[in-house]
Amino acid sequence: MLKVGLTGGIGAGKSEVSRLLVEQGAVLIDADRIAREVVAPGTPGLAAVVEAFGTEVLAADGSLDRPKLGSIVFADPDKLAVLNGIVHPLVGARSRELESAAAEDAVVVHDVPLLAENGLAPLYDVVVVVDASPETQLDRLVRLRGMTEQDARARMAVQATREKRLEIADIVIDNDVPLEELQARVREVWTDLVGRAQASR
Repeated sequence: MLKVGLTGGIGAGKSEVSRLLVEQGAVLIDADRIAREVVAPGTPGLAAVVEAFGTEVLAADGSLDRPKLGSIVFADPDKLAVLNGIVHPLVGARSRELESAAAEDAVVVHDVPLLAENGLAPLYDVVVVVDASPETQLDRLVRLRGMTEQDARARMAVQATREKRLEIADIVIDNDVPLEELQARVREVWTDLVGRAQASR
């Protein structure tokens, strides 16, 4: 099994790359999706978040009001640390469960937004960084996700710098390119990853 850490700044196009890798045959473990699962209604994770931040972070239907919680934690590093202290251990445990269920010869891609920020590179055999210029990131966040420029810049500011992400990369996928070029690059990277997986057996 080859354990791949996939990361990239917000708006860099990491989700598109992970989708393309799955098409090639990767087993995807998506930290963001798991992070939503572990704070779903009725979970111990949600109970812990409410205990830490109060019932105002709940929507009318009892689910987590993510925009509300985001507006609280992204403005305060200490509160963000509290949230991460609740969610990250739960995500880690679930990720390990999913990984252990994958085939022995699988290429397991862990989609981890905060891989650089949390010093997680040593957990993976290979780190793949999806890279895009800050201008491209900002454009995608405003145009495709409907964020205000101020919100987009705030989200980008709390992440690792582009340089810090590139420092930990074994493989870089440039996503300042048209989709066809990205698809071709992902196929190249997939061939590389499969080769590494076979060599490690």
